[in-house]
Amino acid sequence: MRILVCVKRVPAPGARIVLTNDSLAIDTKNLGFTTSPHEECAVEAAIQLVEQHGGEVTVMTLGAGEADEQLRYAISVGAHKAVLISNDALAAGTDADPIATARALTEAIADLEAGGGSFDLLLFGNESADSGGFQVGVRVARALGRPIVNGIKGIEIIGDSLTARRECVEGYEVYQLTMPAVLGVKEGINLPRYATLPGRLKSKKAEVLQRNTTTDAGAVDTTSLATPVEQTVNTIVLGHGPEAAVAVVDLLVELGLA
Repeated sequence: MRILVCVKRVPAPGARIVLTNDSLAIDTKNLGFTTSPHEECAVEAAIQLVEQHGGEVTVMTLGAGEADEQLRYAISVGAHKAVLISNDALAAGTDADPIATARALTEAIADLEAGGGSFDLLLFGNESADSGGFQVGVRVARALGRPIVNGIKGIEIIGDSLTARRECVEGYEVYQLTMPAVLGVKEGINLPRYATLPGRLKSKKAEVLQRNTTTDAGAVDTTSLATPVEQTVNTIVLGHGPEAAVAVVDLLVELGLA
């Protein structure tokens, strides 16, 4: 079984986001970066499937050379191969829009499949943690003519078909797809493993295939970015001991809860 997981380098969750002086971009000099959480779970899902059925996992990303860090981390936890797609614009820090990203990934996937056969399964994160576009996986699946289901919280493979589960109000929706197929994995499908020391040492020596793309960054036109105003909460102590009970009741009445 051959599985390809597309990942994205994003600012670490919880990091304080600071804008550049012109408010057109994020100042990244003091930011930590990681793999987008949904895609981190997609990598873990791919590794678990290969552990069950055999095969190999390839991870791929589009971006600057620094994204090599996220590819090597995926190798350190069990992925077998890594592909970095870039060009001069991306290396200079330009972000590609979803259309351009999907186009570059589709071209790279088609080239890899031409040389090594079709991937049985393509995994994407449900959406990226930074832009949250929900588009790239769908666009790639459409371009390759393969079925896709997003929001996946469970994957089971039997023969040349797979069963995918997606949460809904009533419980789960169950989809059966014939491979090759594409899935958008949602955080919570599993608990990603941590890299071991041997895994990290292996990842440092691993070869990351470099691919150049002629696809431009797209037509993103940013007028300005803005960070939301920080909200502070004041804590009021209503009292201590039994004498606080009256104040609690008064507050519940004021809120209409008593």
